[in-house]
Amino acid sequence: MNPITMNLVADDIIRFALREDMNAGDLSTESVCPERREAEVQLIAKAEGVIAGLDVFERAFTLLDPRTSFDARVADGDAVEPGQLLGIVRGDARVLLSGERVALNFLQRMSGIATYTRRMAAALEGTKTRLVDTRKTTPGLRIFEKAAVEAGGGANHRYNLSQAVMLKDNHIDAAGGIAAAVAGARAHAPFVCTVEVECEDLDMVREALEAGADIIMLDNMTHEQMAEAVALIGGRAKVEASGNVDAGNIRALADLGVDFISSGALTHSAPILDLSLKHLRMV
Repeated sequence: MNPITMNLVADDIIRFALREDMNAGDLSTESVCPERREAEVQLIAKAEGVIAGLDVFERAFTLLDPRTSFDARVADGDAVEPGQLLGIVRGDARVLLSGERVALNFLQRMSGIATYTRRMAAALEGTKTRLVDTRKTTPGLRIFEKAAVEAGGGANHRYNLSQAVMLKDNHIDAAGGIAAAVAGARAHAPFVCTVEVECEDLDMVREALEAGADIIMLDNMTHEQMAEAVALIGGRAKVEASGNVDAGNIRALADLGVDFISSGALTHSAPILDLSLKHLRMV
């Protein structure tokens, strides 16, 4: 994450998490370390996976004390093995103890998403299809979770509602049809914005094409319907496949020739990657 984004956006989220965990101090740490003492602790992988969020992990400590240092032995996107030393955190023992849980929570969550994304993205190797995420993220953590998708080899769909137009079923109903919805989007949104239309059947695909959609999402269609839709679109718009995508069916979807496959599961269903801070010692 670039330092400007870290300062403007991420720091507030990390500070909130730290305040949540010790709004009135850290009773355990204060009991055993009433004064500053230099120490170091090891970051260890306890499971196989892909690392993401090392900068966020480090920031949880340096926000407590900027004198803290993190000697990382891996980089975001690296595959790790159980028992592998991933880095060493050095600084005031009170900071290492008090910041441990928050730092690990961010790192484990982001690494779990990167691990799951890597597994899904690997199934697309050799195709033109790109794996993208959705807005189905944990409230308040989107910036971290979308960064984790990228570290795992996926790409980001729109970041938020201000970035692009996506006309879903309820938007279409509100407008009175696809043609009216697309026309409204062209009239209102900046000209640099793409317009995507979510389609549930071939009739909607035809309407979206006639209305001039830039991207057509094939939502929860059968494999056969998607094949027909791709042939019907014939390159006149980008095609995104979505709905119940998993590691078992993603390759079959890519083989249809779609441009993008979106999966909410990348962020809403990825388990954490088990990591630990161990072997703290005074130096």
